[in-house]
Amino acid sequence: MRKVFLLIPLLLLVLIYQPFVIRADEVEDLQKQINELSAAREKSVAATKPLEGQLNALKIQLAQIQNKLVSLSNSIKQKEKDISIRTDKLVVQQSLLSQRVRSYYIRSYMASPLTVIFSSVGSGDLLRELSYRQAATKEDQSVISQVTADMLDLITQKDKLEKDKKSLASMQVEVDKNAAFIGGEVNKAKDYQSTLSKQIASLSAKQQEIINARLGSLNLPTSLGAGPLICTDDRNINPGFSPAFAFFTFGIPHRVGMNQYGALGRAKAGQSAEDILRAYFQNFEFSSGHEGETIKVDGTNEFGQTFNNESMSLDEYLKHLYEMPTSWPAAALQAQAIAARSYGLAIQKSKGYVRPSQSDQVVKKELNSSAWIAAVEATKGKIMSSGGQPIKGWFASTAGGYTFTSADVWGGGTSYTKRMRDTTGDVSSFADLMAKSYDKDSPCLYAAQGYRKEYGKSAWLKSDELADIVNVLLLSRNDSSTQEHLYQPDKGNPAGQETWNADRVKQELRSRSITPFNSISSVSVSADFGSGMTTNVSISGDGGSQSFGGNEFKNFFNLRAPANISIVGPLFNVEKK
Repeated sequence: MRKVFLLIPLLLLVLIYQPFVIRADEVEDLQKQINELSAAREKSVAATKPLEGQLNALKIQLAQIQNKLVSLSNSIKQKEKDISIRTDKLVVQQSLLSQRVRSYYIRSYMASPLTVIFSSVGSGDLLRELSYRQAATKEDQSVISQVTADMLDLITQKDKLEKDKKSLASMQVEVDKNAAFIGGEVNKAKDYQSTLSKQIASLSAKQQEIINARLGSLNLPTSLGAGPLICTDDRNINPGFSPAFAFFTFGIPHRVGMNQYGALGRAKAGQSAEDILRAYFQNFEFSSGHEGETIKVDGTNEFGQTFNNESMSLDEYLKHLYEMPTSWPAAALQAQAIAARSYGLAIQKSKGYVRPSQSDQVVKKELNSSAWIAAVEATKGKIMSSGGQPIKGWFASTAGGYTFTSADVWGGGTSYTKRMRDTTGDVSSFADLMAKSYDKDSPCLYAAQGYRKEYGKSAWLKSDELADIVNVLLLSRNDSSTQEHLYQPDKGNPAGQETWNADRVKQELRSRSITPFNSISSVSVSADFGSGMTTNVSISGDGGSQSFGGNEFKNFFNLRAPANISIVGPLFNVEKK
């Protein structure tokens, strides 16, 4: 009994001051969420290529659970602190409680009426003493009973607290496990472009040559010098079958340096020629006094005119240049004149002559219009230079909302080209990009490239044709030795091997225990709108679901797609009809 009552003072005031209870439903709810998170993680592990969206959802759920765990942990720590404080206070109460227990025992023996009657007190005092002793004894009984009940309840709550602490520790281990997994998956996602680059590098030189030849066969203009820019919007063409899929690229062709339609958009927005050029180039300065420089023109232009190493002054050369519609604003024309003057002078210094075609810059025998000549005169002798030397002021017709460095496109470094988003504001979707790109007026901002004579002369593909491209990707992934058999079946095999048709590719997949696709039902793409690159292509069909990196998909699409249908840039989208 003494041990029990010694325990009571130590714990009594915890319940007297304030009960502390962590609700069971809080712990159960957390455990339920953690179980759901663990199940999602296991499903993600089982998936071949977990989608970035799934990882983000797991991260959000993990953060929510972690916040609740922190809150619960803080609550337990606070309540342990309260127990410690109240325990200190109970030391003071312990002696009082001990006295109460002692008096109870004394009164329990002395509260008998016979004891009082046989005492020496008078009759009046006798009754009062008897009444007092009975009342005090009842009070002692009540207090001790209450303390005993409080003690038992407190012991139960202490047990509950210890269990919650153990549950918290267990849940934290599980959350840490999920955190480690998600962190690893996010790192994989961040490294994915590096992996894709290695896959791209694994293409043979012949395959890369074929891709380049196919892109070259599209005869896409490098600039506006060859005449009006024409891109057909296949969204307006009915191929005569459904479902139909087409891949639309943003911009053509190289996207390095000044975006010509972007210059138009910037001029309309009130930017000056120098503002425009500073937007597209970096690490350079404007310099003047180059009127006396000489340019030699040698070669044949797109209009059948031949120049035989003909010498012109730099600005006379510029007046024969045809690289931008002369109806455009003066700021755009002047920016073009400075860029072209810089480029022409840099090429002349490099190889001793300039070709009059899009290989360098389009020059004609005839002088250009008065508006263009005015732009040349307004910028007379002015170039962009770096380290005292003229820079190659590259330009292209349509950047598709993004420009890239010369190293990105051709390899080799220049310090003055820029990788940038060429828009009026932030972009988070393809719709945003089409609305905010400075080159949004270009007919080639968003276009499917290539066509077949049939199907409305469009780039639309049938479901089974897209399924064949996906199957080729799957087979190449599984066995790279098969790649020389995976060129487009409507052309001769450039490797001198047998080209496997769609049925043979499916047969090869089945022999490797891989389920092939016969049809595709849906396609979606994910893009990095910061850098302007398609990062992921997700495919669903009768063979299940598959996901491919943007560059990986583009390369094998360009090797396998029929006719000259091609994806011609790093940022592309899919349309379905």
